Amino acid sequence: MSKGKINVTADNIFPIIKKFLYSDHEIFLRELVSNATDASLKLKTLARLGETKSEVGDLQIEIKIDKENKTLTVSDNGLGMTVDEVEKYINQVAFSGAEEFVELYKDKAEGAGIIGHFGLGFYSSFMVADKVEIFSLSHKEGSKAAHWSCEGDTEFDLSETEKESRGTDIVLHINEESLDYLEDFKIRELLDKYCKFLPIPIKFGTKEISEKTGEGEDEKEIKTTVDEIINNPSPAWTKAPTELKDEDYNEFYRQLYPQSFEQPLFHIHLNVDYPFDLTGILFFPRIKPNMELNRNKIQLFQNQVFVTDNLEGIVPDFLTLLHGVIDSKDIPLNVSRSYLQSDGAVKKISSHITKKVADKLESIFKADREDFQSKWEDIKMIIEYGMLSEQKFFDRAQKFALYKNVKDEYSTFEEYKEKIKDLQTDKDGNLIVLYAANKDGQHSYIKRAENKGYDVLVLDSPIVSHLMQKLESENEKLKFARVDSDTIDKLIVKDTEQVSKLSDEQIESLKPVIEECLEKGKFTLQMENLDSSESPFTITVPEFMRRMKEMSATGGGGFMGMDNMPEMYNLIVNTNHELVSKILDEKDEQKKKLMIEDAKDLALISQNLLHGESLTNFVERNFSKLSQ
Repeated sequence: MSKGKINVTADNIFPIIKKFLYSDHEIFLRELVSNATDASLKLKTLARLGETKSEVGDLQIEIKIDKENKTLTVSDNGLGMTVDEVEKYINQVAFSGAEEFVELYKDKAEGAGIIGHFGLGFYSSFMVADKVEIFSLSHKEGSKAAHWSCEGDTEFDLSETEKESRGTDIVLHINEESLDYLEDFKIRELLDKYCKFLPIPIKFGTKEISEKTGEGEDEKEIKTTVDEIINNPSPAWTKAPTELKDEDYNEFYRQLYPQSFEQPLFHIHLNVDYPFDLTGILFFPRIKPNMELNRNKIQLFQNQVFVTDNLEGIVPDFLTLLHGVIDSKDIPLNVSRSYLQSDGAVKKISSHITKKVADKLESIFKADREDFQSKWEDIKMIIEYGMLSEQKFFDRAQKFALYKNVKDEYSTFEEYKEKIKDLQTDKDGNLIVLYAANKDGQHSYIKRAENKGYDVLVLDSPIVSHLMQKLESENEKLKFARVDSDTIDKLIVKDTEQVSKLSDEQIESLKPVIEECLEKGKFTLQMENLDSSESPFTITVPEFMRRMKEMSATGGGGFMGMDNMPEMYNLIVNTNHELVSKILDEKDEQKKKLMIEDAKDLALISQNLLHGESLTNFVERNFSKLSQ
């Protein structure tokens, strides 16, 4: 038996580990099971190379809980270690000094992981244990088993011991603050999170299975107790796409997201071995415009070991809306497996993933446009977000991004420009793209546009203001205009000009009468010579004002505080409408005022802008008229 000190330059290494990893303490189980997996895979490799005489057999990792003795044990039948190897791999911890370490990481967020980089994965176990023991027997012929014991300081005991089978047992004596790690449900939760797809079977307890034998009166039900294997050692992404059918991908999706009730729309299988190693499967979920966007659904693995679901820098931001798995040994990690560092390799991987997604979308579009169109409303948020955030993706998306009009007809943007160019080009040569955010809410304005022969798009996603800005910048002499942002003749100005039925004097005499009925600071009055078939009073919100507010509200554009500015509207009075002439001719000032109030309120109602007391007054006023 020998005694010694773990080879570090500071005595307070364990308090430091505990302090820095406090908020991430659950990773101890991942680290221990990962080590057990490594030991098993290394034995496989040695056997394949003929460098071990040990019979490999069925490799398995086992997790055992002993509540009575307050221990948690992680066992494997892999490589094993000799006494000398325990001395080398467990005790010789290279460390630059506690003081230097604290200084180096003082600006890191509380709980930032530090383990992986320093080879301290095993020592994370001291975050939940007062004492840790190792029992290990090497695969090497004639080896003696080793026993290592430590109580969370730099002192350890190391001696030879007896052990019947090859492999390593790590025994954690769980501390009083961490007794929840002696509960089956807690361990099962962590195994499911971190170890669901490890390549070595993981046993956690047993289960009963029933099997019926015989027929009729001789039929019997036989119950058998078997090992409960809690992981899938051969997940879908480790297989070639040619080996899998659609139902295999759907089954894998259910494994990843057992709480999801919807199937994904389609998948992208990543399988690259040059110039970097990358495998994975990405799923396109259904995303509705009114749903809160759920990120962190893609899981990152390294050699089937779960690392993180925060893939910032690994995939472009817009693809974090996808679901699925990415596995790559070429993605560098910094001080912890849980935190990624952005470098050249990562950027290349990110670009490749973007390209693969664009390739897949384009191929689906070309192969079956009708099917692609049927899924468009469910995926457009992802595509539009990608077009805004990645220029290369924007360029590619021009071939498959779709735009729907009020008649539910779909076009690419190039197709749509060609469709409307003859009618919707104004007198200055600008191509005006009319759109509505709500087909029902803006119906009257859409109808006026259609009466002119114009086409109207439906643009209703939360980020559409940003997308329009992008499309305008990419297309010279092209402008978007919402159908209710002005009168239709002002939205697409032609050379023809309407003549007013009223004289300038009549218009000037009517203007102050109408202004008197308007809430000060809320309305801007415009007297316009419009077609007599147009509405007498029209409420509009200027395109620029509304778009800046929308962009400010969704972030990434507009002006600071625009979303908090009070609502301001244009009231456009059609001087050629007979109602306006009637108002002008009305001698009874009270009646004239009521006519203006009613016309204004009807205009507000058409925009769904009349609420509260104003709406109540309008209703009561008109019921009173009906009863007279």
